[in-house]
Amino acid sequence: MAVVGIISEYNPFHLGHAWQIAELRRRLGADTAVVCAMSGNFVQRGECAIMEKHARAEAALHGGADLVLELPLPWAISSAESFAAGGVGVLAAAGVVDTLAFGSECGNGERLMRLAERLLSEEFSAALKARLGAGTSYASVRAAAMRDLVGDEAALLERPNDILGVEYCKAIRAGKVPMSVLALERRGVDHDGGAKDGFASASFIREKLRAGEDASDYLTSQSAAAYYREANGGCAPAGLNYAERAILSKLRSMTEEDFAAYDGGGEGLYHRFYAAVQSARSMEEILELAKTKRYAHARLRRMLLAAFLGVPSAAELEIPYLHVLGCNGRGRELLAAMKKSASVPVITKSAEARRLPSPAKELFALEARSTDQYVLMYPQLSASAAGSEWTRGPVIL
Repeated sequence: MAVVGIISEYNPFHLGHAWQIAELRRRLGADTAVVCAMSGNFVQRGECAIMEKHARAEAALHGGADLVLELPLPWAISSAESFAAGGVGVLAAAGVVDTLAFGSECGNGERLMRLAERLLSEEFSAALKARLGAGTSYASVRAAAMRDLVGDEAALLERPNDILGVEYCKAIRAGKVPMSVLALERRGVDHDGGAKDGFASASFIREKLRAGEDASDYLTSQSAAAYYREANGGCAPAGLNYAERAILSKLRSMTEEDFAAYDGGGEGLYHRFYAAVQSARSMEEILELAKTKRYAHARLRRMLLAAFLGVPSAAELEIPYLHVLGCNGRGRELLAAMKKSASVPVITKSAEARRLPSPAKELFALEARSTDQYVLMYPQLSASAAGSEWTRGPVIL
């Protein structure tokens, strides 16, 4: 039986995600098992997920996934490079996944792997170093350095899914992970596109849901049911805006040195960020005051969120455990196999985290505190009881 891993956010799980899982089974066999490493309540754009992680895991299981493992917070809200390394790390630690599958504009895993190998070379490091410091964004500098080495093939670094695919390949090569890659050509619409031929991007769907519009045409029936159940209970759509004053209060209580821990590269960005916090009256104003052409908006949002939640850099950590968010019958078979194959503890009951050694226990405690903040981002505070991370079990189908 083939076991395929998918690194995901499912924010929310939509028809394109369901197509991807079905296509994997069409290519690899109907008995192919699918393991997902999924972001929790906060996501890579530096935002909170539109609905909580167990509801999204439930939708994924109904949509064809067999086992959903949580991508821990430091990696979930990190750069593409760290996000990819964390996702590969989760799947590798399970010890059962033989193939990593992902969407890609080019749909060619071999091309992406070759480019990843060049990015890991000393030759590229020298070309990158020569171009840094010009005041442009890191992504632009990296793409230019790559063009010096591989010519037109560097165009792959200009498309969002290909960029992430290259990072997945880098993580596999750098970690010497025994996992092949399968790149599926992205169908329907672009990463941040609208809607086309019955498919829609997750960002387009989130916009409709946040505007109070019906997006059921683009979701699986089970994903739509999960979302509207959460919405009717006052728990969706979650948004940072509901906790804006609390976020501003926390940020204003921090010193300039406190922000240095979230700079993400020692480039002095934290000076601008601290100055922006002192005068800004909204999160968007902080981002507007801190931005320069060198720093992507998403990076600033991640910095803001990490500072608010107190999340350490993923670069300083290793995946310390596997937290099960949901499984079905085949997923339970995988969990049984993981008792022997997993390289880190597997948590099926949150209370088990209290017995983890440090720093694993500390990371789970951070997740618990962050969940307590997340529930304050629900539309209705009546649904925002604290402590759920320590009592909530996985979704089981």
